Amino acid sequence: QVQLVESGGGLVQAGGSLRLSCAASGRSFRGYAMGWFRQASGKEREFVATINWSSTSTIYADSVKGRFTRTRDNAKNTVYLQMNSLKPEDTAVYYCASSKAQWRSTPEKAPQSYDYWGQGTQVTVSS
Repeated sequence: QVQLVESGGGLVQAGGSLRLSCAASGRSFRGYAMGWFRQASGKEREFVATINWSSTSTIYADSVKGRFTRTRDNAKNTVYLQMNSLKPEDTAVYYCASSKAQWRSTPEKAPQSYDYWGQGTQVTVSS
């Protein structure tokens, strides 16, 4: 059974940092892009960042560019999202997801391009 488990969320003051992790099990995610999405209360799920299978292409939402960094460790089947200079508007449940397609050089941003999802981890940024 394929599982993605996020961790690292919590409560932080504005300007602070958090590092989210997403550990995959059930299969190797070596050939798949891994995305991060978030959903604030009462809002649609939105794209945050994604990284291709070889870590040669990373795409960020404009709202997090320059503040968030997406990395992956294929040997550990784990991906990370380093979040710096956090703002209250970053408050949301953060989800990691694995892409449907393999071995793509450019990862996808659309949620429909991902088929396995974690349960989410809450990030709350206080002002």
